[in-house]
Amino acid sequence: MPTSRLVTVRDPLASVRRALETPHAPSSDYDLNPDAVLPTGRRLRPAAVLVGILCNGGTARLFLTKRSSALKHHPGQVAFPGGKKDDGDTDITAAALREAREEIGLDPGNVEILGCMPAHETVTGFEVTPVVARVRSAFKPVPEAGEVEEIFEVPLAHILDPDLYSVQARRWRGTWRRYYTVPFGPYYIWGATARILRALAGGGRA
Repeated sequence: MPTSRLVTVRDPLASVRRALETPHAPSSDYDLNPDAVLPTGRRLRPAAVLVGILCNGGTARLFLTKRSSALKHHPGQVAFPGGKKDDGDTDITAAALREAREEIGLDPGNVEILGCMPAHETVTGFEVTPVVARVRSAFKPVPEAGEVEEIFEVPLAHILDPDLYSVQARRWRGTWRRYYTVPFGPYYIWGATARILRALAGGGRA
């Protein structure tokens, strides 16, 4: 009689799950700019982004968008689907799911929430909570007209490799601002998006 053999299937989201379980402090656009003077009495507006990951055949890919070049704020930048929390959103997760449906056509029923990362403060005055989720099955992304110029996928292995990140700088409002980057092909992923992704790399250490 043939003996049975136990086959272990690698979980492509294992590193992501570890990152969600690893305690780490909230992040900020000011992390790499310790000399920045924060506005007195500032009030941050709650917002959420969806870090949606599709697993297929043992590999995993993450969805990102390229914002419309016609937008007033952050035109042409790479971003997660997401936005500010509206009064009609029951919680921050609901905000992330609503925005993902609007911006990339992702049905909330096709999503399994894995957890939330600590909030990230942006220089534009938002407290952004990254909601990490597994996309259960492939779908046809539909970019929101006037908001999203392009939807693309990045291999999870790419953004989980700390060696692919670098710190760069540019002039902003009269001072030098340093920020993370993690380029992928023709896409320049930087700023808050890269900082949030960096927190996932290496089991959440950044």
